[in-house]
Amino acid sequence: MQTAAEDEVHDEFFPFVTAPQDGSRWQAPTDLEQHLHKLARTGNMYAYLRAVAIEGVYYPVRLDEALAADEGTYPMLTNEIPDGRTVAQVYTAGLLPRPHPYLVYEYATLGALSQILPAGVDILAVNVATPCEQYFPTDDEERDVWLDLHHELFFSDELTDRVVTRRTGAPPAGPLLHGLACGAHLCFANGDAWNTTHWHGMGHRGERERVADSWGVHDRADWLAIEERLLGREVSPWYWDFVLGARTALIAAQGLRVDAEQWRDCVEATLRDQAARTGTSTDDAEFDDFVAHLRALVGKLLRYESRFRADGLLPPDAVVRSVAAWDIGRGSKMARWGRGARYASEAEMHAALERASEAARAAYGSWEEFSAGYVLGRCLHFDEETFGPWYTTVLDAHLALANTPDSPWRTVPFDAG
Repeated sequence: MQTAAEDEVHDEFFPFVTAPQDGSRWQAPTDLEQHLHKLARTGNMYAYLRAVAIEGVYYPVRLDEALAADEGTYPMLTNEIPDGRTVAQVYTAGLLPRPHPYLVYEYATLGALSQILPAGVDILAVNVATPCEQYFPTDDEERDVWLDLHHELFFSDELTDRVVTRRTGAPPAGPLLHGLACGAHLCFANGDAWNTTHWHGMGHRGERERVADSWGVHDRADWLAIEERLLGREVSPWYWDFVLGARTALIAAQGLRVDAEQWRDCVEATLRDQAARTGTSTDDAEFDDFVAHLRALVGKLLRYESRFRADGLLPPDAVVRSVAAWDIGRGSKMARWGRGARYASEAEMHAALERASEAARAAYGSWEEFSAGYVLGRCLHFDEETFGPWYTTVLDAHLALANTPDSPWRTVPFDAG
């Protein structure tokens, strides 16, 4: 399997985080690590395990071993300490280090870890070399406890549909942070921190499976191609923005009030004019069917916008000018997915995120406009005017991102990329 060029070797294989030397309170990356820090200080190992069981952990694997592993096999990096015991180290998501060309991290629930931990491991070290480190035995009785806690506490649905913001380690204000914010809808849906470039996602194997299953991306060349198409706004049908653009032209010429039939006529006239200029035949049933499809799309767009206004997604007199955000937002997340799968280098991920920022600011004037365009694109792609989960779930994301104090909509100025 092809991976990104190995041009970014560094020595951050594992997290190394020190507590403040002045005795001040440690600022953890997320609420989870802050909670674990408190439990570690009080020595409450059982409560600590319960918190880990809810979220799951990541364990290190050599990249070559990860790529060679068959389905159902789980290589894991372990270490022998001076007294002869073997340690397996795992980490919670907020403490994962910058991705490395030779080392990856895989995700496991505490229940799965009880089954796949290699034979001979004596100690499980959680968040070692950080202020919230804790150590656990790995005998059969202890693993039974892990499995019981997993069955009691782990519900994958409870890890999604939430705004997660890193308090430390995020890039400063600028195009990179703005580009990360462009993928916030998907970060909300997946329960991922929206503002981290230290991307591990669902773990190396999970990220490869994600882009393969959902996007047909199986290697670096595939990732480069789909990333370019998303950032070039070439994945969504071109005629969605063509129809919206016809109304935008009418608004520029005569004001906001545009009659639906006038809009339809403008779409058809513009399409026929372009066909004439390019020498495209308009004298066949296929072209007439396409014209009819675009005229009908006007009604669909108006009905979606009416629902958006009723649900607070659009202001009373606002319209959606472009669905560019649907591709741009997915391009922002695809940059990170490619990095997690090791199809993208760090530099390529950063460049893609900055391009997403530039494209978003060229098409929109605010996060609310961007979000409405994203939601409309998703609905046109999947919903078919059912106003079902394809709509309601992304509406939930929009409302949460608009109202949560530490969301990108509230903390990253749209025009300051």
